[in-house]
Amino acid sequence: MFDFHKNHKILVLASLVGFVTLSFIVAVFPAYQMQDVAPLPDQAKLTDQEREGLHVYISQGCVTCHTQQVRNIEMDNVWGDRPSIPSDYYYSKQRIDVWRQSPSLLGSERTGPDLTNIGKRQSSPDWHLLHLYNPRSVVGASVMPSYPWLFDVVDSSSVKEEDVVVNLPENFAGPSGTTVIAKDEALQLVAYLKSLKQTELPDGQVEKFIPALKKIQTEGMEGGTKSTGPDGGNLYQQVCAVCHQADGTGVAGAFPPLAGSPIVNNEDPEMMIKIILQGYDARSEYAVMQPFADQLSDVEIAAIATHERSSWGNDAPEVKEEDVKKIRDFVEQEAMQ
Repeated sequence: MFDFHKNHKILVLASLVGFVTLSFIVAVFPAYQMQDVAPLPDQAKLTDQEREGLHVYISQGCVTCHTQQVRNIEMDNVWGDRPSIPSDYYYSKQRIDVWRQSPSLLGSERTGPDLTNIGKRQSSPDWHLLHLYNPRSVVGASVMPSYPWLFDVVDSSSVKEEDVVVNLPENFAGPSGTTVIAKDEALQLVAYLKSLKQTELPDGQVEKFIPALKKIQTEGMEGGTKSTGPDGGNLYQQVCAVCHQADGTGVAGAFPPLAGSPIVNNEDPEMMIKIILQGYDARSEYAVMQPFADQLSDVEIAAIATHERSSWGNDAPEVKEEDVKKIRDFVEQEAMQ
């Protein structure tokens, strides 16, 4: 019908029509459909500092290794409370001008973890600054590059009161007598990362994950297995290890060690459970710990606490779900008074 192999004009014309058609389908139509998307009722606008941080995020190539899309499959549940929807990107996808769309944040690779909900998973600005200056200072096996150009190394005597100091562990600190100061670009980027939190859907609306195939449990049968609740070790790696490290040693000057901790090893787990539920900000030499009451269930907190109290040389009694529930109820009643 078409002599593509003989008539180069037909070949070029067909290629051009195909390219233009696909461009409209893939890029133009979706861009204009986004104009019909509305923000969620409780969704916060980006502040000026956070929007500048978004520009830093793009300019530093963070989107190359980090996604911002929680897919609707169960394995993505670790990155967010629900699958992502178009409204999540409403404020970050505002057009720059009539000719230019804002940069895509979805990403295509997860060389690093998804950042859709990083502001909720990791709210400590101290952690983010350490991570940007040298990722290995908080995540030993990290393959993320360092971003030292977002910081200044100055003489310690010249540090001003308004400067934001990065408290590096001793083995990552600079020459004696120097201090690492965060530049405005670093602070803007951290502000943007902290703003990345999934907004709850209005009442009555639920976005569910597609469940994975479950292994058939053969309780009571020879060679069978029995479901025993969440794995505290896996939960610890997902939620706690990023600060307190996989071996419970913490990061000197930033995050306290759990190995040998008197709070972790106390026979009465009340203080430990309260810290997990409410967060902690009572020791100036360490960064602020975020609360996990809204992120973890009673049974998950019990599993994590039990793992910490029985690992790295720690030896303390098991924490049960009812222990956590009792303290959660007390904390909530106390907050209402």
